[in-house]
Amino acid sequence: MSLKALISDIHGNLEALDAVLADIKQQGIVDIYCLGDIVGYGPNPRECIDRIMGCKMSLLGNHDQGALFDPEGFNPGAERAIFWTRDQLEKGDPKGNERRWEFLGELPRMFRDGPFLFVHGSARNPLNEYVFPEDIYNQRKMERIFQLVEKYCFQGHTHVPGVFTSSLKFFRPEDIDFRWTYDDEKVLVNVGSVGQPRNGDWRSSYCILYGPDEKPTNGANPADFPPGKWNLQFRRVEYDIETTVKKIYDIPDLDNFLGDRLRDGR
Repeated sequence: MSLKALISDIHGNLEALDAVLADIKQQGIVDIYCLGDIVGYGPNPRECIDRIMGCKMSLLGNHDQGALFDPEGFNPGAERAIFWTRDQLEKGDPKGNERRWEFLGELPRMFRDGPFLFVHGSARNPLNEYVFPEDIYNQRKMERIFQLVEKYCFQGHTHVPGVFTSSLKFFRPEDIDFRWTYDDEKVLVNVGSVGQPRNGDWRSSYCILYGPDEKPTNGANPADFPPGKWNLQFRRVEYDIETTVKKIYDIPDLDNFLGDRLRDGR
């Protein structure tokens, strides 16, 4: 198999997306899987959709659906942002906009590839269910989700990266030296957010999935990636955050808070 880069929650942040795509390209990775929320909150929805069209696989996120239809359960700031996003996707460039709407409208809610399930929210509710680190204390919720996972699941939505195990433990990337080796235990992996991290780190987050016979090409120690097993690596990427913040400040329909939170990773 070829290496897979797993990205999620771009939210119209072009500077973050371009930095992550450059990091992926530098490692010779071709297959990119996007777990949804290409738009919403950020100032460059059209450009981000255009970039994601080149991914091998993309899923529908709740903000993508909000742009297609009507946002449900969004707070006032997020709702204003999604209406502004919709307006941007209807202005000028009729052919380009038609292509973007068709792309969003055809995105699936889940995707299976061998032992792996890919969703935006959760295996139980692929579009809208949040799985937070503290949910390890909600045994009933987690058991019901794990019942729907054959082996391994990748997800986004919370913007908080980490690994959930079926033994009800959660590991932040920092807890596991930014890597995970798959064994027989079921796991859920949140790949984090490219465009709006909420784990206290402003840098973009994404993951690389290595096949049983593949090794890292980005300076990581190959000995840390046992042969014959699937291995995962969490990546953090810096980007030109101030350019994104200024763009948000300059758009009246986007709350300044949406720029401020980028600096704090919240």
